[in-house]
Amino acid sequence: MPASAPPCPPDAPAFADIPVTPTHHFRLSFYAAVYHVAHYTRALYRQRGDDPDAVWVDHPVLARYDDDLRPYLPADLPRAAGPAWWDHALDAWARRASTPLPLHRLAALGLGAGTRRALLIAGLVEEEARLGTLFATLQAPLPGRRPCLELIGRIAASGHEAPDPWHTCGPLLDLGLLACSHTEAPRSEWLLRVPPPVWTLLRGEAPETALAHRGFRSATSFPALDAVVAAPAIRERLAQIPALVRSGQADLLLLRGPAGSDQETLAGALARALDRHLLLIDGVPPADEAAVLGPLCLLAGALPVLRIDPAPGETVVLPALPGYDGPLGVILGLAGGVRSPDRQRLLTLTIPVLPAAERRLCWGQALPTAADAALDAITERFLLPAGTIRQVAPLAETQAALARRTAVTCADVRAACRLLNRQRLDTLAEPLPATGSWAHLVVSDAAQRTLWALMRRCRHRERLLERLGPAFGSGMNRGVRALFAGPSGTGKTLAARILAAELGMDLYRVDLAAVVNKYIGETEKNLHHVFAAAEALDVILLLDEGDALLGSRTDVRTANDRYANLETNYLLQRLEHYQGIVLVTTNLGDNIDRAFQRRMDVVVDFLPPQAEERLRIWHLHLPPDHAVAPAFLQDLAARYRLTGGQIRNAALHATLLALDQGDAAVGARHVEAGVRSEYHKAGATCPPASSAPEPKRRRGMQAFLQTL
Repeated sequence: MPASAPPCPPDAPAFADIPVTPTHHFRLSFYAAVYHVAHYTRALYRQRGDDPDAVWVDHPVLARYDDDLRPYLPADLPRAAGPAWWDHALDAWARRASTPLPLHRLAALGLGAGTRRALLIAGLVEEEARLGTLFATLQAPLPGRRPCLELIGRIAASGHEAPDPWHTCGPLLDLGLLACSHTEAPRSEWLLRVPPPVWTLLRGEAPETALAHRGFRSATSFPALDAVVAAPAIRERLAQIPALVRSGQADLLLLRGPAGSDQETLAGALARALDRHLLLIDGVPPADEAAVLGPLCLLAGALPVLRIDPAPGETVVLPALPGYDGPLGVILGLAGGVRSPDRQRLLTLTIPVLPAAERRLCWGQALPTAADAALDAITERFLLPAGTIRQVAPLAETQAALARRTAVTCADVRAACRLLNRQRLDTLAEPLPATGSWAHLVVSDAAQRTLWALMRRCRHRERLLERLGPAFGSGMNRGVRALFAGPSGTGKTLAARILAAELGMDLYRVDLAAVVNKYIGETEKNLHHVFAAAEALDVILLLDEGDALLGSRTDVRTANDRYANLETNYLLQRLEHYQGIVLVTTNLGDNIDRAFQRRMDVVVDFLPPQAEERLRIWHLHLPPDHAVAPAFLQDLAARYRLTGGQIRNAALHATLLALDQGDAAVGARHVEAGVRSEYHKAGATCPPASSAPEPKRRRGMQAFLQTL
């Protein structure tokens, strides 16, 4: 409030010309607190037998504020009645407010006028440094320029009731509205301060500015409940929650959903329906930060929402939020649980996979420039949750802008998905190029038919659910699980890459041997993060060397057996409920637990190639201009029982030899050298050119020679 503002007429209400806003309320309350300090200081001088008016000389800062305040005080007001006049005048003025004032929100916590005054007094030094010098003088010989507990309590009670400093300041400390230092001293000598974010909100600054770095989101940035994009059953349940919260029947809201679900938007819509903003907190805050969250939510009128990601079997203890008595929201995945010591009226909302119709609506909102035909194709091709769609959409628009187009296409969305995949999956799995076609894969006729059936299952995995009979019930989901079993080098990884290319999806490989951790529970955590990320991004997940975890469970004889079986059980359950496409490869199909095989939708057996298949593989890997005679190749395929991977390596070796020797084309001698190199790597004797006996076996090479 500027000092040059005209005083109110004698018969007009106090501060009648000042707009009732949070900023003006803070400024008037600040002046009232300074008035209490001046009143207390004058009374202290009087008790010492000094002239009370000497205060203005000894402390010019008080004289300056006295000059500013005098025009607003009634001319006939006795100084002894000044503190009471300020309280009554401020209350009468604040009742004209059309929106809640931050300082008045504190009354909902049961804080009396004296306690709220103490809060303002503790923060005076935040606005006026010279008041710190005054406090240091009043409480000498205590160190520091911040007021101590006893001084604040006495000033707050000045002109009102008998001072009880702890009764006045204790509730502020308990609620996190005040923090203290110098705690090794007696309690009365504790130095008190207002946490900076609390003071910022008390000053009347907009919460969007004051709490932007703390995850604050305005209610207006979220849709209304009836405009939320979700399944009809979810929208129906959402509409009932605000009434349950207002009636006190629910004070803890759990929003569960798979990774990428748009729980934040649902939480924001609920906050808006409750006439609150949203304060989103990542993880469980430590005790010192949690102590201030309650006052911040109260002053900002915000709903606190914790975003946590507990591991399977983990229970997270939610923090108490002193100073806040409203509902608490929690966003978490489908694994783990929470426990709250002070909130028992729990309400859980589990968000299912977004249906196709709602997904189409979500894509339409996120990509308003896309044509209807493009949106239909994007909806069918990219089975992403709502939260991931909102992340992908702006990246897709950027891709379209780079191509100097305004309309987003399916190709733009795929490029955007790949950018997002690199950010979130590259640290968990290895991307494999999705290239090739079925013409590049040579397998048995039975394996080829099974792979085509797998491709059809993946392509229609969402529509299939709509066409199933009633006996399937709710046990089916849109996930596809396939097992590729066969010796090394028979084309399992190549088949996965071709499948991804045919479906237009990205492929990520996870080495389960690297995921397994010797510490209890860490393997499940690693698997949880991998599956959750892949599910949210809708990529094909390739679990390489799956027998590392999918092996048969054993009898429990030791603790190690018990925990190994727990890991297997978790993977069984996670695969059964997985909503994406997962491919598991193994070289030892007989070692796979039967329970895993039953849960696989498709099992593809990759067998070592026969002579005719080996010939096709040689033709695919040799350069088009090679100089190897057809008869030699036929004889080569019949005599040397190599796998597809070994033929690939032999062809690579032959091409490299021809290049190094300066030959124009790959010839028979180069190919023979490549074949000998493969036998040498395996520790086997290369058959002579005139016969085709089985390769001799050497000790230690059984695993490889089983494929020969």
